[in-house]
Amino acid sequence: MLRRFAAAGRSSAKLVAPFGCLVSRQKHTLPDLPYDYAALEPHINAEIMQLHHSKHHATYVNNLNVAEEKYKEALAKGDVTTQVSLQPALKFNGGGHINHTIFWTNLSPNGGGEPKGELMEAIKRDFGSFANFKEKLTAVSVGVQGSGWGWLGYNKEQGRLQIAACANQDPLQGTTGLIPLLGIDVWEHAYYLQYKNVRPDYLKAIWNVINWENVSSRYATCKK
Repeated sequence: MLRRFAAAGRSSAKLVAPFGCLVSRQKHTLPDLPYDYAALEPHINAEIMQLHHSKHHATYVNNLNVAEEKYKEALAKGDVTTQVSLQPALKFNGGGHINHTIFWTNLSPNGGGEPKGELMEAIKRDFGSFANFKEKLTAVSVGVQGSGWGWLGYNKEQGRLQIAACANQDPLQGTTGLIPLLGIDVWEHAYYLQYKNVRPDYLKAIWNVINWENVSSRYATCKK
């Protein structure tokens, strides 16, 4: 059954302001996918996609809502100790929700190949060639110790693209200042059922389903 896409980041836009006031918000919800769970096969199989989306991402959403509710209560009570103690849960689960909401849109059954237009020009400018960029992002993603993400981000201050790795579910923009364009999830739950512990094989396959239209759209938006 086709799962319609909920706008990336829509339910993630309002998070807790550290040690400040909790903004009024509705509870975060799990975004629908813009494609069926089996749509990315043979590169990422349906079982992985179903578990990854309906179980792992859903858990981040649920735990984020719980953590925010506890934070709201602590804020109302002026309980700074509890506010501080909740920061790791907010960062981990909030980051997991943000990261996965981007990740699903970065993938497409009609993806692969190379980007076009301004994004391709920027990649050539900042990395020399698309092949060099692909090699560097793959190497950074392979090299993540334990669990985490490989990212292509935009450095707004310097006006250039930049590759980075984030541990666990650390959100790219919230921890580095880079605006996320393309994220590659290298947690084992993203690939183990199909690729076992051979992360390089998963990374080789994922380039076949990268949604360059989405990445290009993100690039155009962050440059405005």
